[in-house]
Amino acid sequence: MSAPLCSLTLHLPDEAATESLARQLAPLVSGRDTGLAGGCIHLQGDLGAGKTAFTRALLRECGITGRIKSPSYALLESYKVSNLYFYHLDFYRFSDSREWLDAGFRDLLRDDAVVLIEWPERAEGLLPPPDLLISLAYVGEGRDATLTAYTARGQTWLNAIVPPPSAAPSPRQAPPGAA
Repeated sequence: MSAPLCSLTLHLPDEAATESLARQLAPLVSGRDTGLAGGCIHLQGDLGAGKTAFTRALLRECGITGRIKSPSYALLESYKVSNLYFYHLDFYRFSDSREWLDAGFRDLLRDDAVVLIEWPERAEGLLPPPDLLISLAYVGEGRDATLTAYTARGQTWLNAIVPPPSAAPSPRQAPPGAA
């Protein structure tokens, strides 16, 4: 993966804080705030760390109505709001890093769609870099979310993030020359 442009770590004490973070990103990825809809977000973290909860909150805020299912078994759930497609993929069950290619998912990696991929590490570096990587890790009663931008679009999103109430930010810039 290419070098990160910048990153931000937030402590999210509960699911409400995780949902608040998703609600902040929703207008950015849907184009309501930027005029440029689409982008790719990778979500990493242990089982139960909040990847699907984050995704559900983001999709809800983007206007998805009805049931939002986890793609753990179907591998892909797709949604459409107006002219914008949302693809939620889950690579957890992949045993071979090339399975996502064999499944035809490469065609979904479009700049004009919002693509959310849980367990991207199962593709072992075969995926292009995301606009934003969100790593969730358990810390005490809550979790830490480290958001890392890999593209100018991701950096724009990251710069627009305001830490949710009761979330403690700790910004970290990539080392000089790493971009």
